[in-house]
Amino acid sequence: MYKSIIGLEIHIELDTETKMFCECPNNPNEQRPNVHVCPICLGHPGTLPTINRRAVEKVIQLGMALEGAIAKQTHFDRKSYFYPDLPKGYQISQYEHPLVSGGTLEDIDITRVHLEEDTGRLAHDPDGKHSLVDFNRSGVPLAELVTEPNVRDADHAVVFARELQRIVRYAGISQADMEKGQMRIEANVSVSSDERLGTKVEVKNINSFRSVHDAIEYEIKRQEKLLRSGGQVVQETRGWVDGERITKSQRIKESAHDYRYFPEPDLPPLDLTQLDLNQLKLALPELPAEKRVRLKREYALDTQAVALLVDDRLASEYFEEAASELALLMKKPNYTKLHIGLVGDFRGAMREHSIAFSDVPVTPEHFAHFIALIENGTLSSALAKRVLTEMFKSGEDPETIMREHTLTIIDDASALQKLAEAVVGEYEKAVADYRSGKDEVLAFLVGQIMARTKGQADPKRAREALLIVLKQ
Repeated sequence: MYKSIIGLEIHIELDTETKMFCECPNNPNEQRPNVHVCPICLGHPGTLPTINRRAVEKVIQLGMALEGAIAKQTHFDRKSYFYPDLPKGYQISQYEHPLVSGGTLEDIDITRVHLEEDTGRLAHDPDGKHSLVDFNRSGVPLAELVTEPNVRDADHAVVFARELQRIVRYAGISQADMEKGQMRIEANVSVSSDERLGTKVEVKNINSFRSVHDAIEYEIKRQEKLLRSGGQVVQETRGWVDGERITKSQRIKESAHDYRYFPEPDLPPLDLTQLDLNQLKLALPELPAEKRVRLKREYALDTQAVALLVDDRLASEYFEEAASELALLMKKPNYTKLHIGLVGDFRGAMREHSIAFSDVPVTPEHFAHFIALIENGTLSSALAKRVLTEMFKSGEDPETIMREHTLTIIDDASALQKLAEAVVGEYEKAVADYRSGKDEVLAFLVGQIMARTKGQADPKRAREALLIVLKQ
């Protein structure tokens, strides 16, 4: 019986206006290579770095969100190694005295969170003969979070990483877009048949939550198979190959002494007691865990509904603004129906228009009015789809759209009876089936009335009209 031991190292690019040690813009959306560079982030001799105060504050806020201990004094270190995307030949990082020590999230203990600068980005030609380097990312502020090796399994790792992503997004620390490399996850995996620690293997190049899960699962199985066959696991760095869903060896893993850490001589030590830590803590917004508890309590939503809302900060904010308006419109607002509407046709319209909540043309107030019209019977489900479509096109309120497009429910008894007579006369076989005991055919006949009125007939009254006609 083998036991796996898993730890995580997560790099998070901080959402600051400028880079870590210079005034170059920090713009993750820049497509042109090597335009946000200067002698400092290119490592020219004789240049001197200057610490980005906002980056320091953001890492401190992350530590507070994770209930870690904030250092009183700290300093930066040089981490020396050669790589083509590291122009100085060393990285300014932290080793002995990180900004944050300890903390916990999702039952996983956090060792440390430290601040460093990011490297450049390599682009490899398909022919395998050339590589190009883009230094736009070089010097971008980077938080590195290291956990203790008490991650239970691959699923546990994904739960942790997802919640961490939510926290840094809510707090405005990072956009944490994994596709853009703003959040990069490395897994340290070892397998042992007894209580002794196995040989640690670091897995890099993980750029999605699915890959986090699959890379850890694959590496555990690979090491188990190797040990069962009498082989030995080598301490190394392996890369996750997304297309093949396997890990491949990249290099023998370095130890700390290989990096020759020493205090960065061009930067002064930091005295964090000079910062207003209370103000930084007060600036933190409501975080995901707190919001889950409150949404469940205030709106009587079930756990799954709350989870869907909290997963997207903008979605939860939209919901709460709409809920506030709905409370003014109805004596007993149904927040569950509001949520169902938001994750149903509303989300479908967003996907159709390829937009996020930040770009939705429908205001929360207008959406609340839309839900109220459905709840009080003014809008049928079929008619509601048409109104919502128009709302996404124009951004108008639902009442205006219903008036301008003559989208009102047909509930006049005589009009519905004429429609029922026409349907009964046209679908003789369906009528015969119904009269022979096939009650389910009635839904088909109601559907024909709805089709003729383009969804404007009141379904309940259309059914009543059909029943009257069918009895004649």
